[in-house]
Amino acid sequence: VQLQASGGGLVQSGGSLRLSCAASGRTFSINAMGWFRQAPGKERELIAAITWADGRTVYPDSVKGRFTISRDTAKNTVFLQMNSLRPEDTAVYYCAAGKFLQIRTMSIVSSYDYWGQGTLVTVSS
Repeated sequence: VQLQASGGGLVQSGGSLRLSCAASGRTFSINAMGWFRQAPGKERELIAAITWADGRTVYPDSVKGRFTISRDTAKNTVFLQMNSLRPEDTAVYYCAAGKFLQIRTMSIVSSYDYWGQGTLVTVSS
């Protein structure tokens, strides 16, 4: 499975961005996808995840109400709509996919089998 992320860029505080991640290859093996981010000097953290079959979602408290993950199963694509962006949201954002993810494991980096290249999101104050 290959993952191609896009949509990062520079935005002012309070603005919005929409990230996309297109999956190709043996996509039938995926049961969930997620978005992570990593800021300089910090660990990679889950931002949002979604199950492929029924669209159940997981968010950390830091982005609840501001970020929304969705999927288009026909296009094998997952989206991350980010609103009310803050300077502390600045990071490299990665999409990831897993074959055996469960709701309780979606926040664990090592639970994911495939990773896309990162896309930089910079929020200016």
